[in-house]
Amino acid sequence: MPSDRARGILDYLGSCRAEMYKVLERLVAAESPSRDPASQAEVQAALTRELNASGFRVRRLPGRETGGHLLAVPRARSRHKPIQALLGHCDTVWPRGTLSRMPITIRAGRMTGPGIYDMKGGLVSMIFALRAIGQLGLEPEVLPVVFVNSDEEIGSGESHRTVERLSKIADRVLVLEPPLGESGALKTARKGVGQFRIRVTGKAAHAGLEPSKGVSAILELSHVVQKLFALNDPERGITVNVGTIDGGLRPNVVAPESTADVDVRVLTTQQARDVEAAIRSLEPATPGAALAVEGEVDIPPLERTPRNRLLWRRAQAVARELDMDLEECLAGGGSDGNVASLYAPTLDGLGPVGAGAHAAHEFIELDSMVERGALLALLLLEPPLNWRSELESQIDES
Repeated sequence: MPSDRARGILDYLGSCRAEMYKVLERLVAAESPSRDPASQAEVQAALTRELNASGFRVRRLPGRETGGHLLAVPRARSRHKPIQALLGHCDTVWPRGTLSRMPITIRAGRMTGPGIYDMKGGLVSMIFALRAIGQLGLEPEVLPVVFVNSDEEIGSGESHRTVERLSKIADRVLVLEPPLGESGALKTARKGVGQFRIRVTGKAAHAGLEPSKGVSAILELSHVVQKLFALNDPERGITVNVGTIDGGLRPNVVAPESTADVDVRVLTTQQARDVEAAIRSLEPATPGAALAVEGEVDIPPLERTPRNRLLWRRAQAVARELDMDLEECLAGGGSDGNVASLYAPTLDGLGPVGAGAHAAHEFIELDSMVERGALLALLLLEPPLNWRSELESQIDES
């Protein structure tokens, strides 16, 4: 049975179901594609209203090429408390007008709509978890600070530094991205992600009259592609995929140039270094051809570090208080949690259960919003991790 504290939070959130669904519907209806900065105004205005109603002061951080970001702190706060960062994003992969072919629907306990699972559902869970704490008079020992960016789906280029700064001073970081699978597994590990472009330079010549005077960049690229695919090591979690290739001028011209765009996924920082080194050390096999490599593994892996395991164990304890089974998983995609994990204990995938991220069937299970909101609220009420001293004591004991 849930504890009295957990039952109080569950009951409060249960009484908010209808309001939660309305807020979620408003957020999803405010279409907000990453590369359309003006589209962020409506969804950010809605988030600001809801955070204000939850007792937070919200500041909008303007973007240079994006729709900007939101930073929120409690109105009543002690400046001497440690902080915990709650990370989310309001941008989606869906262009404006998607609602006409992917309308918001509620059927069989599910709500569908563009961006609902990734990750507007998580934003609503966060809002109501914060509201539950305030309305029930519960006082977190660790100050919750909310950061919602509008460029996560395109790599968080502008918001990266803010995520870094918050994580460097945080006791812990809670990421409201969706969980994985029907069990709602939390993401305790994520692969690091890299993007590379290989440019091959050859020499043009007439393919019929003087082919021997040319150097085919396409021939050389064929060798490069095979070397890149040879870097795959599924057993170690390393994937290298040549996703697009381009090159050449005309069928009767020996190709003077060609390119390949490459996606890299790795489990550890060391793997990132090794794969980067292997790609940068590629040498041409075709005499007269030249290679140029651009890119890097710019999203670090979220690894199961000792400090991240401390936070995971806290989450397990909180789940037991809710009489809830909690699973963990590895996710192949990256999030802002990957960056946060470099600096602070980080737990990802705390949004409501569903499926279909970036897919036409995207949905969330409405019943999961109460339980996931309660899980987040209890995590927010956890005392400081004090992870540095705790890890030091574990080292001493060993």
